[in-house]
Amino acid sequence: MHLIPQNIKDRIFNIFLYFIMINVIIVTLYPFWNCLVGSLNEGFDYIKGGVYFFPRKFTLENYKIVLRDDVIMSSYRVTILRTIIGTATHVIFTAVFAYAYSRKILKGKTFYMIFCLITMYFGGGLIPQYILYKQLNILNTFWVYIIPGLLSFWHVIILQAFFRGIPDSLSESAMMDGANEYVICWKIIMPLAKPVLAAIALFTGVGHWNSYMDSMMFTTSKSLQTVQVYLMRIIKTQEMATQMANEAGQDILDGGGKVNAVTIQLATMMVTTIPIIFIYPFMQKYFVKGMMVGAIKG
Repeated sequence: MHLIPQNIKDRIFNIFLYFIMINVIIVTLYPFWNCLVGSLNEGFDYIKGGVYFFPRKFTLENYKIVLRDDVIMSSYRVTILRTIIGTATHVIFTAVFAYAYSRKILKGKTFYMIFCLITMYFGGGLIPQYILYKQLNILNTFWVYIIPGLLSFWHVIILQAFFRGIPDSLSESAMMDGANEYVICWKIIMPLAKPVLAAIALFTGVGHWNSYMDSMMFTTSKSLQTVQVYLMRIIKTQEMATQMANEAGQDILDGGGKVNAVTIQLATMMVTTIPIIFIYPFMQKYFVKGMMVGAIKG
């Protein structure tokens, strides 16, 4: 019986993998590309159909209308500020807690582990959460976005697994040179953990950018509205998109208009999505390295 050579088997397997991955990429990217094409096409030409891969009648009018709206710019400021402050504070608090949790000299580690694991798997629900935020006086304030997300025990587990992989001799030699725990933490350990911290920062930043439930449930002021809540309202109610066009001097009831509710919705989706996508290429090397290091150390 003739056997297929091993190198032929490897090539067939690689071709199969490439075929699967190309299809996954197409299925993943095409909806995004289709939204981008629709947002760059004239509104009343787009609703005729047939616009799939490239704009048939190119226009930037949809983006001009979206970016001219004061509400979305205010929502942008809130979301950007929330993402920056929320990510920075989360990484700092989580890293400090994880460092302390990884130290062998810490007393009560079992209590901390049990207490934190319970919070990972069990929650009181929306109403107790609302009551708690009310008692903390953070309802309808900017801090309702920041304080509840200061610590993630799942990220603590990832970080402390990395910290435990660092030889104890490094800390011991630093102590012999007169360094205390604060110096060891910030000057020695944290610089070594940059890849893992960057991966956690990326996850946290994307979470803050995409979050909308807390804005919708725990705030009532329009000045605290995040961009994702604004996007949700634009998509759910075409009246908002119509009003945006009319305020910009575009009568979408006129068949010759360059915009309509659908293309404005698509432009709003792009405006709220593209900024966070552009951040990933700058974080990619840290992200991949951090995930690999975390997996190996764990």
